[in-house]
Amino acid sequence: MAKTFFGRVISGGNWTGEAVVSRQGVNTLATFQKSALKNAKEVIVSDQNNPDIFGKNITGKALCLPITIGSTTGGLVIQTICGMGINPAAFLFSEHIDSLAASGIVLANVWENSKVIAIDKLGKEFLETVRTGDKLEIKEDGSVTIL
Repeated sequence: MAKTFFGRVISGGNWTGEAVVSRQGVNTLATFQKSALKNAKEVIVSDQNNPDIFGKNITGKALCLPITIGSTTGGLVIQTICGMGINPAAFLFSEHIDSLAASGIVLANVWENSKVIAIDKLGKEFLETVRTGDKLEIKEDGSVTIL
């Protein structure tokens, strides 16, 4: 049975694809660094402290998370992976987007011409409901449907 959640659009778009879910904050540097430094064709999550997503390919998928965590390099790391074209298709935040993730996503859209989608404030129930491997449909209006 499909369930729809509504959030605030940071960077909009329409997209349908697979979810990858982290129930804890995502450390952007630890998650993306190895793939970026290797000039990889996809991001395989390298953060050993995040068992939800460690070792998973998140390129072209919807990364569902509460927030991003880590150092002030977070925004730059997101912008870099978007510039490389190995980013998740969407960042879906259950909570209010943090300033570092927001800056990286906005800069990627402006400077890298990235079409990464970002929606926040989807709520705690969204993160409790969505599962890795679920098919999602995202709409420009900020609606996210778990199919």
